[in-house]
Amino acid sequence: MATESAPDGTSLLEEVPSDELNAWRRGITPQAEIWNGRLAMLGLSVALVVLLIVRLFSSGFS
Repeated sequence: MATESAPDGTSLLEEVPSDELNAWRRGITPQAEIWNGRLAMLGLSVALVVLLIVRLFSSGFS
């Protein structure tokens, strides 16, 4: 992965130690973005499972 740098040579990306990736941090932080992605995938998975169950049970009664 290529890192982006500002015109003065400093890095624009914040480095996060691997032991802090699962930390629950408030605000706009890399940890918050990781948890946001995890919870979004969990919600999407639950929604798809519920939709599948509803379709399976509703198709048997029509």
